[in-house]
Amino acid sequence: MNSTLVRDAVALVARIGLGVVFIAHGWQKLNTYGLDGAAASFEMMNIPLPTASAYFATFVELIGGGALILGIFTPLAGLLLFVDMLGAAILVHFENGVFAADGGYELVVALGVGALLLASFGAGRISIDGLTKGKTALLA
Repeated sequence: MNSTLVRDAVALVARIGLGVVFIAHGWQKLNTYGLDGAAASFEMMNIPLPTASAYFATFVELIGGGALILGIFTPLAGLLLFVDMLGAAILVHFENGVFAADGGYELVVALGVGALLLASFGAGRISIDGLTKGKTALLA
């Protein structure tokens, strides 16, 4: 499993899987609740700066998820998505225990550490970052 091709293929699968979930969550905030509704929800959860936090979470998830899928700006996108999930874990989910069914932190931790891995190790060669030899990676 130490093959470069295998690592690149696994990074592609991870980027697509994580990207789809992040886009879905960002789209849910934007399309289902609207930014005002997301901000109101954040306010009810006592999230600091609820309007700014709702905008940050929505657009980091939408744009960052898309960036992961394409493999462009991967270290930056992964880092911002990790910060987004760290905030969600600390401010909302930790108090509910582990399981997502109880409002717990398992999903946000899995998404966050997956994004952090991609931020740290990059998108692989099967990506825009890979095709441009890292010129679009920014933080690489």
